[in-house]
Amino acid sequence: MPLPTMTGVGRVVADPELRFTPSGAAVARVRLVFQNRRKNDQTGQWEDGDTLWIDGTAWQQLAEHVAETLTQGMEVLVSGEPRTETWEKDGQKHSRVSLTIRSIGPSLAYATAKVQKAQRDSQQGGTGQQRQQQPQRPQQARQQPHNDPWDTGAPSTTEPPF
Repeated sequence: MPLPTMTGVGRVVADPELRFTPSGAAVARVRLVFQNRRKNDQTGQWEDGDTLWIDGTAWQQLAEHVAETLTQGMEVLVSGEPRTETWEKDGQKHSRVSLTIRSIGPSLAYATAKVQKAQRDSQQGGTGQQRQQQPQRPQQARQQPHNDPWDTGAPSTTEPPF
């Protein structure tokens, strides 16, 4: 039975750590906190409720994007599968819940973001480890159809007519 997908709004606790496996796969560790904060109607003050601290792991191109984009303190929307990590240290067995991140991005509730589509580099195996910048192609002007109901007859601009 597969584990459920966890989706939530959290905060990045520390700048993501980007590393590479011996085979060259990118992996990023992201420390996240999820808090249940509520306003107390009686006092008018905000109060912290339950808190969940969790380590997230992103792989491959997502890991590189995480390292390039996210910084400490950012509010993010994240989705992934929870996993139980186990290890033994000094004869004691330990375990913790971690999150395998499938999707993550900045929350636009209190910030703005400029999205740029990533270019794939098939020669590097998609990791982009030694990615070269390619010049951006200018967008070609689109011709409006002859029966365009939005055509105002004014010169064409990138802004909509409303």
